[in-house]
Amino acid sequence: MISPQALALAQELVRMNTVSANSNLELIHFVRDALRTLGVTSRLTFNADKTKANLFATLGEGKPAGVILSGHTDTVPWDGQDWTVDPLSAAVQDGRLYGRGSADMKSFIALALANAQAFLDSAAPFAIHFAFSYDEEVGCFGVRELIADLRDAGIRPLACIIGEPTGMVPAIAHKGVYRYKCCVRGKEAHSSLTPQSVNAIEMAARLIGKIRDMAEGFEDNEPRYEGFDVPFSTASVGQFHGGIADNVVPRDAEFRYEFRDLPTADVRTMQQAVLDQARALEPGMQRVAPDAGFRFETICEIPSFLGSVDDPVTRLAQRLSGEKGTTLVAFGTEAGLFKNAGIPTVVCGPGQIAQAHQPDEYASLDQLARCEAFMQGLAASRSIA
Repeated sequence: MISPQALALAQELVRMNTVSANSNLELIHFVRDALRTLGVTSRLTFNADKTKANLFATLGEGKPAGVILSGHTDTVPWDGQDWTVDPLSAAVQDGRLYGRGSADMKSFIALALANAQAFLDSAAPFAIHFAFSYDEEVGCFGVRELIADLRDAGIRPLACIIGEPTGMVPAIAHKGVYRYKCCVRGKEAHSSLTPQSVNAIEMAARLIGKIRDMAEGFEDNEPRYEGFDVPFSTASVGQFHGGIADNVVPRDAEFRYEFRDLPTADVRTMQQAVLDQARALEPGMQRVAPDAGFRFETICEIPSFLGSVDDPVTRLAQRLSGEKGTTLVAFGTEAGLFKNAGIPTVVCGPGQIAQAHQPDEYASLDQLARCEAFMQGLAASRSIA
């Protein structure tokens, strides 16, 4: 059973509105102040306008290295969703903690914080680091600043455990998420004079056709990576905007698309294929309108993650969670960024992704109790392996 203190902390964090469009400083300052009462100093790294911050803190200062417990503080919004409870109520009923962020992923942060004193008192030969980030949900932007700060400060953690909701089963791989915006500039004209125009929607459609062809190619030809719900890379267009009237050839169009690449795939080659197709279309467009063409913007680049069952941090997570196996997850996390920074990483946390981002999001109290036992086991560990 989860302890009353840990549950109360989880409720406290869920009640804070840290939707990505808002500041997360209420939560960050709450954690900072709680750690300060224990004599722990926190490092904060901010976004450009100082409305959001990451927090990094070391419990066990002076030990040679440490294990990161990582979580993101932002949540997705709930606008338009049919909730039966207040998303910020942190209601506890029927053996569940309800509220936005209860599964994804404030409960993990709360359970880490609830065990801060145990980590300080631990005889383990490694420190515990807290790494709590902003803007994960919109592109994993905050953690990049946090990792850069660690590098600049010469902090070299041994390993990282990211507490995304995996049902407390250690996850050792996920796909990447790469999203782009394509802006198409054509030349408008009356629809009776189409030869004097460049139809931006039609040019966009040709490029979208290329992306669809690529998606079918992945499905037909890419080597499978068994264990994923979809065991091949995917590509899709999520938004399209263009045109002002039926009788005006559209000058402008815009669409957004994404790749979700297997850890074994090369997303740079995927994006280059789209760029090459755009460049091949431009000469014909520019014969009519010299300034016509395609412009691309990167929305987010979340690298895929591939850990190993043989990594000491994976074995540690298995031992602490009581799970003999591992899993792969369909959703993106910050794990690839930590791994690419040279930090062995595993994803393991309470709750189920099926509840995340949903109306009446919840984490079961049984899952929270398992995570609390995980934290207590970590404090009692004598090695990472």
